[in-house]
Amino acid sequence: MPKITKRLVEAAEVRDKDYIIFDSEIPGFGARILPSGKRSYLVQYRVGRKFRRMSLGLHGILTTEKARGEAIKVLGRVKDGEDPAGAREKARTELTVDDLGRRAIDEHAAHHCKPRTVDGYRYYLKAYIRDRIGHLRVSEIVRSDIAKLHHDLRFAPIQANRCLQFLSKAFNLAEVWGLRPDGTNPCRHVKKYPEKKRERYLSKEELARLGEALRQCEQEGIESQSAINALRLLIFTGCRLSEIMTLKWDYVDFEGMALHLPDSKTGAKTVHIGAPAIEVLSKIERLDENPWVITGKNPGAHLTDLQPPWRRIRKRAGIEDVRIHDLRHTFASTAVAAGQGLPMIGKLLGHSQVQTTARYAHLAADPVKAAANGVSSRIAVALNGTNGCSKPVSS
Repeated sequence: MPKITKRLVEAAEVRDKDYIIFDSEIPGFGARILPSGKRSYLVQYRVGRKFRRMSLGLHGILTTEKARGEAIKVLGRVKDGEDPAGAREKARTELTVDDLGRRAIDEHAAHHCKPRTVDGYRYYLKAYIRDRIGHLRVSEIVRSDIAKLHHDLRFAPIQANRCLQFLSKAFNLAEVWGLRPDGTNPCRHVKKYPEKKRERYLSKEELARLGEALRQCEQEGIESQSAINALRLLIFTGCRLSEIMTLKWDYVDFEGMALHLPDSKTGAKTVHIGAPAIEVLSKIERLDENPWVITGKNPGAHLTDLQPPWRRIRKRAGIEDVRIHDLRHTFASTAVAAGQGLPMIGKLLGHSQVQTTARYAHLAADPVKAAANGVSSRIAVALNGTNGCSKPVSS
């Protein structure tokens, strides 16, 4: 066997089949000559009873001396008990963060989470995660990678927190699937950004302007009747947007004045509704072969996007800072003003946890404060010896 040199490799004849010229100085180091005329370097070694070959690179891109140095490094790792070729093969086939995210969605979320949650996971993976850390190997990800991603998304703190939540679930699954050792979730101890719950309620004057805007749009025919129907139902029921947009006629109980929803954010529930909501429902035209209350343009479909008409209607009403979800908050605040207690409001809104309804506790205190003020004022009048109209005259 000759010593492999640049001249030797370039002068080697091309045959019908590829063959290897091994080096005389470094056992296992060789040059492969292909029928196409291409030449490459490799190193061969034994692991147990098996021989492994590991490509080092093409001749011309990799110099002979560089290839020789790489071969020495590989053989050194083999001497230390490693299998460099096996490690490279594993790295090529190992899941990336993007692969893990898609598998977590397809094999777990799609079967255990609600469709909106699945859609959210897909959005976070595509919009925020894939381009930043999607290419990294699942086994190589460390906490600093996750912390950097979270920090880079500080301009959108809520989205950053949702990405962190999704990744934490995905890496928990990675442990279940044997892709990482137990207890190595890199999302642990990465602190979420604080999220301020927005509380926006429509005043009586704003509700009046919104009602007038809806009537004008209906009379002028400038917005779809389905959109107007959806907004009125949201106002009168306090339901979530998804609950109204996916409401079927089979769920509507006119006699019992209720909506029997088989699936909502908190599971199956019954929404008790008042006469105004019943009136809206009774005026909606039922379309043949369309089970949805809020129908879309396509046959048999429901309306899918209420945001464009809502933006136009709220602008006309002069309430451009009001979100659709704020209609639900307004329903709750109106219930508080009417003297309903927090447990009853929780039932009306379909809250599964007391803490969710507790955000309205400060509103519930307002009627009590007013009553306390009235009672104490009457007592003060009595203490001052007046009838409330004039001060007592000193003798």
